[in-house]
Amino acid sequence: MAKQLTVVVYRYLDYRAFLRDAYRDRKQHQRGFSYRWFSRRAGLSSPNFLKLVIDGKRNLTVASARRFAAAFDLNVTETAFFCDLVAFNQARSPAEKNEYYERIRASRRHRAVRALDHHEFDYFSRWYYPAVRELVACKGFRDDPAWIARRLVPPITPAQARHALELLTKLGLLRRDADGTLRQGEMLVSTGPEVRSLAVGNFHRQMMERAAASIELVAREERDISGLTVALSDEACHRFKQRIVELRAELLQLSAAETEATRVVQLNFQLFPLATTEEEP
Repeated sequence: MAKQLTVVVYRYLDYRAFLRDAYRDRKQHQRGFSYRWFSRRAGLSSPNFLKLVIDGKRNLTVASARRFAAAFDLNVTETAFFCDLVAFNQARSPAEKNEYYERIRASRRHRAVRALDHHEFDYFSRWYYPAVRELVACKGFRDDPAWIARRLVPPITPAQARHALELLTKLGLLRRDADGTLRQGEMLVSTGPEVRSLAVGNFHRQMMERAAASIELVAREERDISGLTVALSDEACHRFKQRIVELRAELLQLSAAETEATRVVQLNFQLFPLATTEEEP
């Protein structure tokens, strides 16, 4: 007879990790449980299909995801959540991935166990959160949401600025001294790679949009938009990337030495292929 799982599906953002832990849990608590036993219960022809899915060698369809959920005795809401996890992990486009992530975070049970992930997802997914954090370090900063909202390019709403301050404080990226003065702090929490990769991708897309918009919004003397198109070997491409890493570190050191900052700027680096002579594998 099947035993109740002790692992909670709502704690996961990677359905393969859930399946791995669910298998181990069932193996420990149910005599005779095996990949073959699971396949028979799920109505699968392959005796090791569960292992192939856990190892990332096979994906799940909507139908097979429901079979997996039933085989692990998930209830109706747990099954729906598990199916959203599968769709989230296997999404092929950023838009689709964002859509299913929003469905996942709409789950009350998931929010209860992964709240910090959602706060960090919000941080990386809004271009103006890092800008507000850096604005705090600028000379003449005013701890006023309306003032903050007007100083950003393009402007945001006072409500957005207020929420930014609340989120940044909650994450430890901003802190208040004993006298109430707002200062920069350090990030105190770290989210998992599933959320971070999605959120950072969203962040970079927004910043590239801001760069494109700056051509019209910002005077030429206050910006620098330039690029190179060159042919490189794999080795030279690696050297280019390493130089970008080194330059980024150098520029961060220069910014850390600032004591009279008056503006927040965004510096983007993009290196990506435009063409290749190599055949696809």
